Amino acid sequence: MIAILKKELWSYFGNWSAWIIIGAFSLITALFLFFFENDSNIFDIGMASLQSYFVLVPWLLMFIIPALSMKTFAEEQQTGTLNWLFSQPLKVSDLVAGKFLSVWIVGVLCLIPSLIYLYTVYVLGVPAGNIDLGMTFGSYIGLIVLIAAFSGVGILASSLSQNQIMAYLLGVFMCFIMYFGIEQLASYKLLGGADFILQNIGFYQHFLGFTRGLIDLKDVAYFILIIGATLLLSNHFITKKK
Repeated sequence: MIAILKKELWSYFGNWSAWIIIGAFSLITALFLFFFENDSNIFDIGMASLQSYFVLVPWLLMFIIPALSMKTFAEEQQTGTLNWLFSQPLKVSDLVAGKFLSVWIVGVLCLIPSLIYLYTVYVLGVPAGNIDLGMTFGSYIGLIVLIAAFSGVGILASSLSQNQIMAYLLGVFMCFIMYFGIEQLASYKLLGGADFILQNIGFYQHFLGFTRGLIDLKDVAYFILIIGATLLLSNHFITKKK
């Protein structure tokens, strides 16, 4: 697994793709938070808070994580190197875990530049430091586990696809449905009491708890379950291709 992880990380950082993604992600968030006139602009909100950042980022991650994960298995199958990997003394579970961790690590690294925004908001507060650090810390934890969930979904989409374009589109669709689609469907209240159950199947409600500064064991267990399920399914579909 470690060998696969190193190989995948080198493939991201060796050809500048990870640097470009991290740079583009940071630029887009900076423009929305400080320059563009929108509901996320910190100066327009007039509050020393990064809450708008934590609302914006999941939407960007829906497109960025599938872009990172689409090559994990779809490219291997497209180029024929997947069969070569099967011939190595390597478990399919190690292969899946190594690729998952590489996508997750690059996704988490996208958050590092936001520490500059945190410092900026901290200094601009009146008085300086007037920011809810508990809520901010909880939101960062929430983003880290959400990236892991999106990574698992992206890996699953790649394991189901024959090429990278299909893997990307399927990954974006699945991430959108799990984060926003299920939540919106439940909001129509078409299923009566079952709407609450449907609402809790999606990512949004569980991520929302973290943004309030509450690290609930139920939410943590939910994301662990989702990650485990997506990796087990990926392992199943990759094994069937042997």
